[in-house]
Amino acid sequence: MVDSSWGFARFFAQTDAIGWCVLGILAAMSILSWYLILSGFLRYAMTRTRSRIFISEFRRVRQPVDAERLRVSTGGNNPFSRVLFDGFQACLSLQKAGNAGTRKKDGLGFEMASPDDYVSAALAHGVAREARLLESGMTLLASIASTAPFIGLFGTVWGIFHALQGIALSAQPSLDKVAGPVGEALVMTACGLFVSIPALLAYNAFVRLNRNLAGELERFAHEVFGLLGLGCAAGSAVSGEQQVVELPAKSARTQAVKAKAEGTH
Repeated sequence: MVDSSWGFARFFAQTDAIGWCVLGILAAMSILSWYLILSGFLRYAMTRTRSRIFISEFRRVRQPVDAERLRVSTGGNNPFSRVLFDGFQACLSLQKAGNAGTRKKDGLGFEMASPDDYVSAALAHGVAREARLLESGMTLLASIASTAPFIGLFGTVWGIFHALQGIALSAQPSLDKVAGPVGEALVMTACGLFVSIPALLAYNAFVRLNRNLAGELERFAHEVFGLLGLGCAAGSAVSGEQQVVELPAKSARTQAVKAKAEGTH
């Protein structure tokens, strides 16, 4: 007759220090992964809500001064507002340096970048920074998803070894004496999969969400460049309007067109 006294309670009661250490590691990894999952989805939901409100207001902007008021009112609570701030900071730096619309040479004789390139680089830097912030915690989540099954497998192997060692010292070894402890040692593998699967699914979901948001940030950066560098209204890309506004730092292209027009008169 099969010994029915085997169960999870007896398995845990006979687990040694190494087995408890494996279970503790898996429990800590599970708590950490669920914290990252819940906080990540909550942060993404808040970011999407604030960003949609900001984008809907930004579409109606026609002048840089209105865009600056909108940015100040939001207080930089979303990545789109922070990218817009990077664009304004670049324009203010150009004004202070007196390089708007000019091309100078540095100490090594290399020609300095135009204001358009400077603003474009600042916006690209802002988009890259926000993309890095969106990936916060994902490396740890991926590590948990990839290592938890192996930690559980190690616990299973150790549990089987521990069970076989005890059976070998038994006076009457039999199949039922082996099947019980060996089968229940597989609970370690199940615990590892329980930790790994949610972390892996959440990681894939975050990758997709962050990739979509990063693409929207890149499109937004082009609109900001059109507003600050080319004088196009913020909503012109959507509505098809072509409205020129006064810029805080005029681009080299705009000044070149103006100089050519004045030379024809």
